Amino acid sequence: MASGKTVKKPKAVEKISIPAATIATLTIKIISDSPLISHKWSDRAPHVAKDPEQCFKDSLYEHPDGGYGFPAIAFKASAVQACAHIKGITKVLARGAFCIACELVKIDGTPAMRKDRVKINNGIVDFFYRGEFKKWSTEFQIHFNPNIISKEQILNLFNMAGFSCGVGDMRPQMDGNFGMFHVDMAG
Repeated sequence: MASGKTVKKPKAVEKISIPAATIATLTIKIISDSPLISHKWSDRAPHVAKDPEQCFKDSLYEHPDGGYGFPAIAFKASAVQACAHIKGITKVLARGAFCIACELVKIDGTPAMRKDRVKINNGIVDFFYRGEFKKWSTEFQIHFNPNIISKEQILNLFNMAGFSCGVGDMRPQMDGNFGMFHVDMAG
């Protein structure tokens, strides 16, 4: 006795293939093209009278091995943001394709105090005292998935990042021209 209902055949289960993770490591050397302005947010109370020397010191990141550092995530963010200027790679793809193997990269250079006049809330003028590295460089390791991105593409991506995005305060991404860099291709 037929009920008039059509019985659907179960769909064939598609097999998913997940290749083994292949992670490669690349050491990259970055060289400055313009000064790097450091602006670590201070834990100090904002209503305390400003001490320029203390503000300068508070703007710098101390590296655990001595000297000064800068957040590694700033370099990754710069490279990811640079994807907006490159056809064929998305920011999402880049975020998952590589990582920088430390929290702070060590900055080779000597900071000097800079004083900038800035407008804050309601047009009030204030002064910021921050560390500036006129000439600087850094070297760090990148772990990457060569099934997604090649060594040459990483180097090109970081070159684009140094030109179009930069790192630190007043960088190209924020309409400035500080924090620009290039990759030392000889290294």
